[in-house]
Amino acid sequence: MDVLAALRERILAFAASRYGRQLAEDVAQEVLLVLHQKYAHVTEITELVPLALQIARFKLVALARKSARRGENRSVDVTEEPIPDHHVNIILEIEQRELIDQLHACLPKLGERCREIFRLKLDGQSFPEIQLALGAGNINTVYTWEARCREDLKLLMSQARRPQ
Repeated sequence: MDVLAALRERILAFAASRYGRQLAEDVAQEVLLVLHQKYAHVTEITELVPLALQIARFKLVALARKSARRGENRSVDVTEEPIPDHHVNIILEIEQRELIDQLHACLPKLGERCREIFRLKLDGQSFPEIQLALGAGNINTVYTWEARCREDLKLLMSQARRPQ
């Protein structure tokens, strides 16, 4: 009996170090059950410990597979998920509205090419399609134009935010 108690403690420590105490209790119980049912002929502690730990490993892997299959490892605890605060959404909406207003004010100040690049990007066109539409000889030219246009827009928007 002392052998089984010591063996149970080893299995418990092994499983708890990987998956927590609650799961370790269940795994230890299942391992001892398997040892009793299928390996009753093994009596030496030097053979029982490695065998028990191997069975525990198999049980833990099976539990992990089962958990992944069910999606339990991707679930979110309902008590930890914050309740949406509609006041925060209102603040975000106001900030987005201000940003859109700034964009509407700053976009006309950009050059024709920049406005056209942004229009094509908003239409969902890729860089090769924009290259064809603008008649650029090289796609790297379009990348450069677009990067400069973004920088110009950032500059105009930062100037619009500063108090005059």
